Amino acid sequence: MVKGPITPVPDDGLSPLAALLSAHAGAESARHRAIWAYDARLAHIARSTREPTIGQMRLAWWNDVIDDAAGLKGQGEPVIDAMRATGAIAAPGLVAMIDGWEILVVELEIDVKGLRDYAAGRGGGLFRALAGEADAPDWLVQAGQVWALWDLSGHVGDDRLADEALALAKALVTDAPPAWPRWWKPLRIAYTLARQDVLAGRRAPVGMPRALALRLLRVALFGR
Repeated sequence: MVKGPITPVPDDGLSPLAALLSAHAGAESARHRAIWAYDARLAHIARSTREPTIGQMRLAWWNDVIDDAAGLKGQGEPVIDAMRATGAIAAPGLVAMIDGWEILVVELEIDVKGLRDYAAGRGGGLFRALAGEADAPDWLVQAGQVWALWDLSGHVGDDRLADEALALAKALVTDAPPAWPRWWKPLRIAYTLARQDVLAGRRAPVGMPRALALRLLRVALFGR
């Protein structure tokens, strides 16, 4: 299990970065917000769980919601309602995200393999879900892994784990990212921000400092 505090997210469940990225999704903005809010719910479980078995039960509940073809389980829960209203509940990668977050819930000491599994599940699943592509290209899934490891590095209270997450992310960074489809603009922005910090050995900042907001704007406008 992750040692040390994990920085909390705002009460609405959506981080400032997720909110800004979603704003660049155009007509898909509401669906992106719902997926990011779902990720935040899973993060809250990882952050607040002290007993691994209880954490697994809470994650299993979300898994049941995703698998509920009748659309009845969890009615009235704001994130679930938003996911169903926007179609995000059918996005690929949602169950993989649960598997990724579970690593942080159950592992007492997270090694490199654990970090890889976390990144593949949470990051790869998140980028597949946002893209809406069940058969997303390998480079997109890898970009999601880099983003997830970068994000973890700035929100976990264990310096060793943060440093190892950054090191693994650097090993996964592609030398020349391919051209991104226009409708994947929020993912391109997210990955570019992470890639810049990872290559510079910088952990993800907490919240939305002015420097990150300016970098995000620059990447959105100029691609770098």
